[in-house]
Amino acid sequence: MQLYNLSKVPWQESQLIYHALAELGREALCLLSPASPYVCIGYHQDIKKEVFLDYCQEKHIPVFRRRVGGGTVYLDGKQLFFQLILRHDNPAVPKRKEAFYRKFLLPIINVYRRIGIQAEYKPVNDVIVESRKISGSGVGEIGKCIVFVGNIILDFNYKMMSRILRVPDEKFRDKVEKTLREHLTSVRRELGNKEALRLNESMLYDLIVDEFEKLLGRLDPCPKDAKLQAKMEELGAVMNSHAWLYQNGKRILQRSVKIRSGVTVVHKMHKAPGGLIRIDFKMIDGKLSDLSISGDFFCYPLGAVKQLESELEGKTSTEVRAVLIHFYNSRDIETPGICIDDWMEVLKV
Repeated sequence: MQLYNLSKVPWQESQLIYHALAELGREALCLLSPASPYVCIGYHQDIKKEVFLDYCQEKHIPVFRRRVGGGTVYLDGKQLFFQLILRHDNPAVPKRKEAFYRKFLLPIINVYRRIGIQAEYKPVNDVIVESRKISGSGVGEIGKCIVFVGNIILDFNYKMMSRILRVPDEKFRDKVEKTLREHLTSVRRELGNKEALRLNESMLYDLIVDEFEKLLGRLDPCPKDAKLQAKMEELGAVMNSHAWLYQNGKRILQRSVKIRSGVTVVHKMHKAPGGLIRIDFKMIDGKLSDLSISGDFFCYPLGAVKQLESELEGKTSTEVRAVLIHFYNSRDIETPGICIDDWMEVLKV
């Protein structure tokens, strides 16, 4: 299998190379990091609904749409990326998605452990330290190949990630940043500045190669050839075009930002006969957390909404209806034009 150990590359190249290799049907492992920051959105996303474009333009941060699903991510040179391209008929490829992730995340877990970070696999596709995510990854199909991309996070710009997202309001943005800091970590955070600085990128790339060779056999270093470069330029002409970037994505019925497997920040709205209900909350391992309810509806007595927020804290989706029934039955509470089914519209995920 081919190995492209490229280190720093222009930001467009960090995406185009795995697309091109997959189109050409070449099996390879690419190791690289972008020379400058950019935003990358999933194939099905609508850029105008997902990305704060005015801010990105102000900060000269380009945006790229990949041919793989998933969400919006902020990428920079403090993340080292691996990109594994395998043909569908490769016998080393497990048929089940979770088995695939478990197998091909093992080299990255081992790299973290070799530098002193006790990383573990968390289904479906996360690498965590205790409850904190320390590597993001995703799988997609391009041509006759499966593409698996992921990273080693040396450091992470939490504020920038929260800034590049289009969100309902600044309160929600603050909640996203706070949740990122709580549930996403990095080599620098885990080892401290002094220890992290001792790890140079070349050493880490060597460790990644060593661990992947244990799974895949010998990886043969090679440079980009003319055919690969031509395919990258061909794809770049399409994927850097306005038509490609601004194609319509799926309709967004709510705003949610996935932090790691099991942790999502959610904003939902529902127009009930009695008024508009808005709610921001987190889902942490299947339980509601940090709820904030607002809107232009009426509720008597005045402090009952805060009480409802408190009673919903820590509940699962299956427990919500019972909490709402108890909320109305145990007190003299009135919400004209708003019934339990209206609350369920904004509380179901």
